[in-house]
Amino acid sequence: MRVLNVGVVMVVLAASTAMAQSPPSGEFVFRSQCSPCHHVDARTKVGPGLAGIWNRRAGLVENFRYSLAMRDKTKDGLLWDEANLRAYLRSPREFIPYSSMAYAGLRDGARLSALIDYLRERSIP
Repeated sequence: MRVLNVGVVMVVLAASTAMAQSPPSGEFVFRSQCSPCHHVDARTKVGPGLAGIWNRRAGLVENFRYSLAMRDKTKDGLLWDEANLRAYLRSPREFIPYSSMAYAGLRDGARLSALIDYLRERSIP
């Protein structure tokens, strides 16, 4: 009986380790990190809607009031490509100082990649 219990414990530990190492879903990351302020579609909340964000110029959602810092980046032609989204989402305040986005950033590489993949999938028809 004791051997059986050790075997069960080993299987449970292996399964929980595999679950802990599995990559997070981009939708899960979006819902937990972004959805309090953003919709993945065109609707605005506290932040602008993110529909079609992939390779779109920054600061162009109609009827959304952007910070002066973001408006300056819009004038500079900031494009939401993978590199810029990655840098911005990792640390918004470092990427665009004085912007109004209160989010501290997403430093976990796996979660960040999953989120970026999700935004790409939702943006490209």
